[in-house]
Amino acid sequence: MEMSNWKGAAGVCINELNEVLLVLQGPPEEEKKWGVPSGGQESGETLEESCEREFFEETGLTVRAIEELTVKSGTYENDAVSFELHYFRVELISGEITLLEGDEWIADVAWKPIDELEELDLAYPDDIPLIKSLVKN
Repeated sequence: MEMSNWKGAAGVCINELNEVLLVLQGPPEEEKKWGVPSGGQESGETLEESCEREFFEETGLTVRAIEELTVKSGTYENDAVSFELHYFRVELISGEITLLEGDEWIADVAWKPIDELEELDLAYPDDIPLIKSLVKN
């Protein structure tokens, strides 16, 4: 059985108040969870371009991918699908937070204090150390 490979990118954006931009999302009719903006790579895109596009599509903000932070990889669906999610530190270029009308996946987009991440219902709690590592003291 051939394995299908999914590749995507996630953007970690931290502001001068040590808040990180998170998206509250999940399938329609299901409980949503917070996470950094992310999504799948489209053909012809670099991972940096995927990161910047997904970030814009989910938040309305234009960002630039500065550096790759880590890669989360693994398999799901009984090893039928392998995934690679590349995390980038991004810097804010322009724009205002915009919730897409009619998007049933995204319920909210907000800056959240990094020292309060443990209190949020996160899709991937194991992202917390990575996010905290970017805080400028």
